[in-house]
Amino acid sequence: MLFALICKDKPGHLQVRLDARPDHVAFLNGLNADKKLAFAGPFLDADGKPNGSMVVIEATDLAGAEALAAADPYAKAGLFEKVEIKPWTWVFNKPAEA
Repeated sequence: MLFALICKDKPGHLQVRLDARPDHVAFLNGLNADKKLAFAGPFLDADGKPNGSMVVIEATDLAGAEALAAADPYAKAGLFEKVEIKPWTWVFNKPAEA
């Protein structure tokens, strides 16, 4: 089952994001290797600077999605003001399954 993690950064925490980014990227690459990551990327503010994230993951249930979200180095660094986790279905432009 897919879940969308919609994460909003705390205001004024761009440096926290930049400092934690290498660990966050490594974390997502690990999820990708385990075939748990569908896609991910930052939301941008009016100046083109990141101010949140959207990460779509595969998990067996909401508790599994919550555990993955909590393990993200951005979450551990206290970057996020709010994280919404919603079940999600990929309908259009879904990549072919391997």
